[in-house]
Amino acid sequence: MLTKFRNSLLPPLDKNAWKDNLPYYLPVLVSLLVLIVLILIPTGYEDAIIYKGTERTSARVLTVNNDTIIDTGLVRSGEQTCMVELLNGRFKGRQVKGFNLLNGSLETDKIFKEGDKALVVISHNEDSILSVNLIDHYRINKEILLAVGFALLLILVAGRTGLRALLSFIITVLFIWKILIPAYLNGHNPIYFGLVITIILAFLTISLVYGFNKKALSAVSGASLGILVTAVLGIIFTNAFQIHGAIMPNSESLLYSGFQDLNLTKIFMASIFIGSSGAVMDLSVDITSSIIEVISKKPEIRWKEAFFSGMNVGRAAMGTMTTTLLLAYSGGYIALLMVFMAQGTPIQNILNYKYVSAEIIDTMVGSIGLITVAPFTALTGSLLLTSKNGTGNEMSEL
Repeated sequence: MLTKFRNSLLPPLDKNAWKDNLPYYLPVLVSLLVLIVLILIPTGYEDAIIYKGTERTSARVLTVNNDTIIDTGLVRSGEQTCMVELLNGRFKGRQVKGFNLLNGSLETDKIFKEGDKALVVISHNEDSILSVNLIDHYRINKEILLAVGFALLLILVAGRTGLRALLSFIITVLFIWKILIPAYLNGHNPIYFGLVITIILAFLTISLVYGFNKKALSAVSGASLGILVTAVLGIIFTNAFQIHGAIMPNSESLLYSGFQDLNLTKIFMASIFIGSSGAVMDLSVDITSSIIEVISKKPEIRWKEAFFSGMNVGRAAMGTMTTTLLLAYSGGYIALLMVFMAQGTPIQNILNYKYVSAEIIDTMVGSIGLITVAPFTALTGSLLLTSKNGTGNEMSEL
């Protein structure tokens, strides 16, 4: 099994095979090295947690007492008392009383029942338990199951390409958690730092598809130019619409947690091109692959013909890509739109609300960035992948 996994990522340990396939497999080695580094480096905020002097573990809810819960229509407030059995940690096996404080919010409150598995925070003094707070339902085991299912399905359907995609996925998650978020908290410029991280991820992701060659250079160049356009337009229209970064969910909590110097507006600007970068990379790879296919069938093709072939593919893909962005951004606002309709809010009022305007910026600017990716990638691909004299010699170097 281990040999099969290694061979799916790397070529057989044959000197000639390594030499012939090095440009294609070198990105895997680089990505594995980056993955190891990302796993090892700290975020710098490991000791900044507010749960010092506590232990977090899972617990089984044995009994519940709802006598002190006050029902006011749909809203519930008060405190739920539960007898729980601790399942892990230094207090494993103990049965203790836990408390679940209700704040009268359907969004954040949770109600436990007998047999539920909960995440609890134990405040203790050495071996003496002081209090047990029920934080939320325990979902980590189900999340792991979902992640494993995703990974297995990806590998089953896409084979070695799926393994590379999975490697890219994990690196992206770690880049965001270990590099991007700590950098923002440390006060680095969100726009500049976000651009650097996004372009690095585009380079690694696309290189895992093509290898270190002109194909990857073409796709990365087109994607990077599209991301830059999105970044510039995001800055311009965020200022023009007078949008403050506090529009982002939970952003104000950062300011009240000791990070009052953060520039939330610049973080919002950066989120625009970061959010659309995946679709940008997807489109640039599609166009590059189409140009490669055209050149392989007609090696003598000149760059202008290859450019128009790439543009034709780009035009076909743009229709679905822009709709993809629209659905991705608006999907989380269905309840809000329902409120507007139920209240009979005039359309001009809706379009002027700042959180709606923020979504319009996300969708429209991201879509404009996607539109520009087509000509950028078609141009870079046609210039890099075709020979200048039309003899087709360039394809032999890819």
